[in-house]
Amino acid sequence: MKVSDILRVKGNTLFTVSPDLPLAEAVRTMAENDIGSVVVMEHGDLTGMLTFREVIAAVVANDMTIGSRLVRSVMDDAPLTCTPETEIDEVRRMMLGRHARYMPVLNGRTLMGVISFYDVAKTVVEAQDFENRMLKAYIRDWPGDETPSSSEGLAAH
Repeated sequence: MKVSDILRVKGNTLFTVSPDLPLAEAVRTMAENDIGSVVVMEHGDLTGMLTFREVIAAVVANDMTIGSRLVRSVMDDAPLTCTPETEIDEVRRMMLGRHARYMPVLNGRTLMGVISFYDVAKTVVEAQDFENRMLKAYIRDWPGDETPSSSEGLAAH
């Protein structure tokens, strides 16, 4: 299964912000849309990710206030990325290795979407559930054993 399979189901609603946007406005966008991240874009290129992790760290570092900081000063400027062709197992390994909860999907320099660890976990669970249903159906339809059981063989003697 590939990242493109997740994006096909998830849709392609994207929330992006400029690195020069006040952090407070980016946080408002995240809160109003109930999202945990926004992609930071500048001149049509991905320049970073802003997630609740960076926001919390910035608030704690600034005496529990957002202050007048810009997105640029707190964003992750080297986020993990993948392509639509990246296999889900590879994405899972990458996200676990970096403790990343969100990953932009790029096709060349074009932003195709963002997948979350939740999206990956949901896809894996759904694939496993499907496989389990198929295996159970296969076992239920197992052809009967044509040899007599040991109890039937004893009754004939």
